[in-house]
Amino acid sequence: MRYFLCSGKTDMRKGINSFCVVVHDKMGYDIRFGDVFIFVNRNKTTMKLLHAEDGGMVLYVKRLEEGTFILPAYDSESCSYPMEWRDLVMMVEGITDNPSEWLKRLKAG
Repeated sequence: MRYFLCSGKTDMRKGINSFCVVVHDKMGYDIRFGDVFIFVNRNKTTMKLLHAEDGGMVLYVKRLEEGTFILPAYDSESCSYPMEWRDLVMMVEGITDNPSEWLKRLKAG
């Protein structure tokens, strides 16, 4: 799978159909190819992942109770945020290259 982070702010009230329009119109991709499209709100506290799989569309939501998401660096040459699976996991979990700088996350207990 490929992972694409939508640049700019995203209205997180959107649902599957509206995000499909964003993927097509703003990002220039076809959601049906199975890629994962990532949307983050202005405060970087809510993330939605849109993905097409056999049988239909899936929309995952992660809302942070503590901390924020750190977005990868924007690559002006490719006009995108280059991302792989590990980059997404690190962003969601607040993991940085330096363990002493890991971001705060609420511990489920």
